[in-house]
Amino acid sequence: MEGILVGSSTKVRVSAPRFVQVRGERGGNLHRSAKFAGIVTGGSRKSTPLRYGQGEEESPSNPCTLTFNYDIINSVEVRDWESGKSLNDIAAKQGIRIRRSYRTKYFSEGLESGQATPRNILEKIIWDKEVEVSQFKEVKSLDMLNKSIEDAPPVRDFLGALRASYHRNGVPALIAEVKKASPSRGILRENFDPVQIACAYERNGAACLSILTDEKHFQGSFENLEAVRRAGVQCPLLCKEFIIDSWQIYYARSKGADAVLLIAGVLPNLDIKYMTKICRELGLAALIEVHDEREMDRVLGIDGIQLIGINNRDLETFEVDISNTKKLLEGERGEIIRQRGITVVGESGLFTPEDISYVQDAGVTAVLVGESLIKQNDPGQAISELFGRDISV
Repeated sequence: MEGILVGSSTKVRVSAPRFVQVRGERGGNLHRSAKFAGIVTGGSRKSTPLRYGQGEEESPSNPCTLTFNYDIINSVEVRDWESGKSLNDIAAKQGIRIRRSYRTKYFSEGLESGQATPRNILEKIIWDKEVEVSQFKEVKSLDMLNKSIEDAPPVRDFLGALRASYHRNGVPALIAEVKKASPSRGILRENFDPVQIACAYERNGAACLSILTDEKHFQGSFENLEAVRRAGVQCPLLCKEFIIDSWQIYYARSKGADAVLLIAGVLPNLDIKYMTKICRELGLAALIEVHDEREMDRVLGIDGIQLIGINNRDLETFEVDISNTKKLLEGERGEIIRQRGITVVGESGLFTPEDISYVQDAGVTAVLVGESLIKQNDPGQAISELFGRDISV
């Protein structure tokens, strides 16, 4: 699990700002050998015992306490890591095909050149993100993030905004995306003003906004996220980032995000559990994105998930098929989602009112749309064209 640092104290220390503690849900001590540290970022193993006891009570100097249960400490991933398996082996058992940390290992361990070449677009993005996050963490420490979070604007209710919009309009709530470019389509909008676009989306009925923050592949930035938040836009904001490290969640919060994206095709189950707990402590919504049946089953096996995005785009090939939404919501999976009251977001390939109706009939109550809006002369007005009617009332 990314971010757990095993120390010699009686508490579990987490790769998070200094105010975060971790404690068990049961009394007594759990003393278990653990050989994992910074697992997602390829950190070295440490044989220091992991001790699990009662954490300190919440206080002004310790305002945030993460509570981890035995499900996390006794997870399959932890046992596999203790037995000496690599992160990529653990991820592969869960059907995750995106390899991690290969670029770093290539230079440090001399891996064969074929292994040091990304196999698809998503893997390249993730390898680049590993380098980027490592560099960011050297410049902005967790203590610095802690101070920034204290000064950040209050969190808005992302999930509540989606539900309210759906009940008000009777059509899927819109998460409108502020997006300049993509690896598959190139530049989507030359005249790109993120604040102007965000304001137009809000005026025309968007319930929430998604702000691309990846710079190298999507020409986004955290400056865009900050600018939209500071402009007085009331819509809750999703930080659309490729999150591989818990540090990024805190960074997104410090920049004014109300929600973050977690991609099941990249993150093992234990990371999703850990990161969603961090999100809850920070008040952030976590949109867990899936693409296929195995990813959906993994996510439905995790307690407390409230928001699932079904991406109709295969992030390895960038091919799109909107029937993917219907396929993942049929049968038992759809029934489980309905029983748990999980909000489902349809993502990618939505261009017409017929597309919106199709995914709504399949069971989604929100949609995330970028390309079909951002490429129009008036992105705000394009919303009514997408839904076939005005949804701003």
